[in-house]
Amino acid sequence: MIEEGQAPGADGGGAEDSSGQRPGKKKGSFWKELPILLGVAILVAVLVRTFVIQTYYIPSGSMETTLELNDRVLVNKLVYGFSEPERGEIIVFTAPESWRSNIEEDEFIKRVVAVGGDHVVCCDDSGRITVNGQPLDEDDYLYVNPLNGAQDVPSQDDFDLTVPEGRLWVMGDHRQASGDSRERYVRSGGDVQSSTIAVDDVIGKAFVLFWPFDHATWFSVPDTYEDVPDPS
Repeated sequence: MIEEGQAPGADGGGAEDSSGQRPGKKKGSFWKELPILLGVAILVAVLVRTFVIQTYYIPSGSMETTLELNDRVLVNKLVYGFSEPERGEIIVFTAPESWRSNIEEDEFIKRVVAVGGDHVVCCDDSGRITVNGQPLDEDDYLYVNPLNGAQDVPSQDDFDLTVPEGRLWVMGDHRQASGDSRERYVRSGGDVQSSTIAVDDVIGKAFVLFWPFDHATWFSVPDTYEDVPDPS
């Protein structure tokens, strides 16, 4: 029988330990290391959740039918450290207090319609929102009532403004049920500052809906935003 510390074929009586062979690992060392491994795993998970990716659930119908009540999405919290939000993207942000019906519900999810410097107007002769003179075709994502097939209009209220630099004009896809830039613009009597959000308040970009599985999808920028020119 080969004992620990002996070379194969060595005599069990006076054989010396083979040079370079390490003593065997003590039994039970795995259980001693397990708390450390769990601690490292928890630390990594916390760091990822804090700085990289976080899950969010959808608590309202303001983004229907793109996002349904209680859907779960993944949000990239790192992407805007290297770039700024773009038109058409779905973002999570810390909402101004004036936007909140409940002061503790401070994180909103909306679609970016216009960015700093953009001239955004509602509406043209066809009832479409225009950004820098380019009308948006929003049929692909605006809410459609499942009972009668009626689609939300882009906006029930008129507006004509230029988004300040460093701020965003955001709207929900269910326009008639969304507390967003349009709603704040009307309530504030046309105050552009209070009806837009600061880029610095953006938490991250929603990039995938992962639950429920039968509704799972990757989010992409609708084609209509590719035609919007830069502000002149």
